[in-house]
Amino acid sequence: MGNSLQEQLLKAGLVSEQRIKDVRTDKRKTVKQTGKRTPPAEDPARQAAERARAEKAAKDRELNRQRQDEAQRRARENETRQLIHTHRVVREGGDLAYNFTDGTSLKRLYVNKDLHARLVDGRLAVVRQDAFYELVPAEIAVRVRERDASLVLVHNQPAKQPEVDDPYAEFQVPDDLIW
Repeated sequence: MGNSLQEQLLKAGLVSEQRIKDVRTDKRKTVKQTGKRTPPAEDPARQAAERARAEKAAKDRELNRQRQDEAQRRARENETRQLIHTHRVVREGGDLAYNFTDGTSLKRLYVNKDLHARLVDGRLAVVRQDAFYELVPAEIAVRVRERDASLVLVHNQPAKQPEVDDPYAEFQVPDDLIW
């Protein structure tokens, strides 16, 4: 029973010893060349460690993505803040109240007659910057609205020119009409 097939063939005289040695060396060479060794038994601890490493890498990637998103959001906010600050219109000596809403509260800015007319015509807009309200040109209000629409509080559309055939063209509604 302890005899292998090779030994049995050798005893029977069907193969020579040199042929058995050649077969063994050929087998060893092919195993070495192809690298087809049997893999070591998979260790459950090693698998658990590999899984933990993969989970940590995924968690780190997610944290990194969140940090990058937060940094980009802050950069956009700073750009918007700088845009408003550099293009704001100075309000000096305002004696005319301009009322507008910010959410559910009613707010009031004191402006002069020229600024009031530009606000009503849509050439100026009211934007919120932190806890303050600023007046900016309409082009800047459009750029601010692209970045964050909640910051633009008042941006009136320019008045349309009356049609030629309009029978009520000479009866304009005054801007200071209070209901």
